[in-house]
Amino acid sequence: MISRLNNLFEDSLLASRQVNLLSDTQINGILNKLIEETKKNISYLLIENQKDLDRMSRSNPKYDRLLLTEERIFNIIKDIENVVSLPTPSNKKLMGKTLANGLTISKISVPFGVIGIIYEARPNVSFDIFSLCLKSGNACILKGGSDAINSNTAIVNIIRRVIADEGYNSDICTLLPNERYATQELMNARNYVDLIIPRGGKELINFVRENSKIPIIETGAGVCHTYFHKDGDIEKGENIIFNAKTRKVSVCNSLDCLVIDEERIKDLPTLCKKLQEKNVIIYADKLSHKALYDSYPADLLKEANAESYGTEFLDYKMAIKTVTCFDEAIQHISSYSSKHSEAIISENVEMIHKFERLIDAACIYSNTSTAFTDGAQFGLGAEIGISTQKMHARGPMALDELCTYKWIIEGNGQIRI
Repeated sequence: MISRLNNLFEDSLLASRQVNLLSDTQINGILNKLIEETKKNISYLLIENQKDLDRMSRSNPKYDRLLLTEERIFNIIKDIENVVSLPTPSNKKLMGKTLANGLTISKISVPFGVIGIIYEARPNVSFDIFSLCLKSGNACILKGGSDAINSNTAIVNIIRRVIADEGYNSDICTLLPNERYATQELMNARNYVDLIIPRGGKELINFVRENSKIPIIETGAGVCHTYFHKDGDIEKGENIIFNAKTRKVSVCNSLDCLVIDEERIKDLPTLCKKLQEKNVIIYADKLSHKALYDSYPADLLKEANAESYGTEFLDYKMAIKTVTCFDEAIQHISSYSSKHSEAIISENVEMIHKFERLIDAACIYSNTSTAFTDGAQFGLGAEIGISTQKMHARGPMALDELCTYKWIIEGNGQIRI
């Protein structure tokens, strides 16, 4: 088994050298062909995806992530089209200078080489990863979750066929076996893989961080807060909270905890009114529970406990925390934040700016929904993940973040004395 995977890793390494030499025109040719073939194979993709769905309960929060529909496939195609429209970030001159001794030094962006992605039940990620890695000049090794094995196999079959039909090495994109040992082997493939990016929940990310012998970029879990400040606009607040919580509950940028100033507790029934439409379960502290008791459905209103805070629900569930002042709100968010996306709703510009400076997160919002934390929404084409760390990349990671750099030094016989 180990020997077989080493062969796969070596094939990916060799393929990465070819993709690094492809022109933007050649790369776009592959991606445009992939768009055509994906459109032709929608029925095939839906059939294979249904095989995965049949093995998962609809009540599982991952079900929505796993689900492919014709509309979602066309949205995936749109993301690939966005990537096609962007310039390649690799082999660009980032800096250049000539030293007094005549040496010319240039800082050039280059692909990492081979990028391994370990991810859970989100088959759309397979398309996103490949298109972004190819456009940035990288080969990719995919290790998807067992929940999406049929979907991922179908997607990678289409990708590899397109690459081969265009006359290139199909090992530019490799899907590892479904078995668990493959994850361990990938995390130990130091001679072949340059970077690993885990995409998934907290447990997956912690596992990869603790076991990988290859550098990783963490695309962390999203425990997202929205703070309704005492100077918040109630109409904005109602719409923002509803959108942030219910637009798509299974994604990392969805709202998990509403923090509200005690001065505005009387407005809580209005702020939460629309949540009833989606049967959102609210875990409320004592003050907010009392404020909602007569207006929110009893079967959807629960008392909060210690586990209600700092939880990424990925479901139609939300916690509420009442605070007495701005500083207490900052303290609560800082204590439970995953440093992904945090928001404030306020008409007080001074307080907004203070919030932006004090909260430590990749994305800080004011008077808008955290649902916008997304590579495509940021105009990046698509994303390979949302980084919650501070080294190399932070926030939505797209093409630029899939490159590192090298120094090119050109001389004419100089020697160092």
